[in-house]
Amino acid sequence: MHLAQLNLADAIADMESPIMADFVNNTDRINKLAAKSQGYVWSLEERPEHEKEDRVAVFGKESLLVNMTVWEDRDSLFAFVYKSAHKDIMVRKKEWFSKLPKMHMVLWYVPEGHYPTISEGKERLEYLRTHGESEYAFSFKSKF
Repeated sequence: MHLAQLNLADAIADMESPIMADFVNNTDRINKLAAKSQGYVWSLEERPEHEKEDRVAVFGKESLLVNMTVWEDRDSLFAFVYKSAHKDIMVRKKEWFSKLPKMHMVLWYVPEGHYPTISEGKERLEYLRTHGESEYAFSFKSKF
């Protein structure tokens, strides 16, 4: 099994806005860093264009950004998120994103070779919000 993750961020301005410039200018660098990180398997950005779901149609909000990746295991994802240059961008999130009122990140296991859809991630996130941590949907707080 591999570990899938979905996280949401609610942008405070359009991506073309000067407010978002530092975030936008660092996106490719951080995505490339993820792709080179130990344990990285896949990113939503790698899905062929004709297979991509519309994030706005799934979540109903234009300003909501969706990030979804698959990793070999929890430790690999944790190392990327909290021990790489990604953390330097993450600590600045208040500059670019509104605080979401509900849980905005979910982890779950997928069979090797399975690349989840945005709808699948939304289902897991809603489950976590409603039922709390379980093997079906969890956060970094749990070690399922």
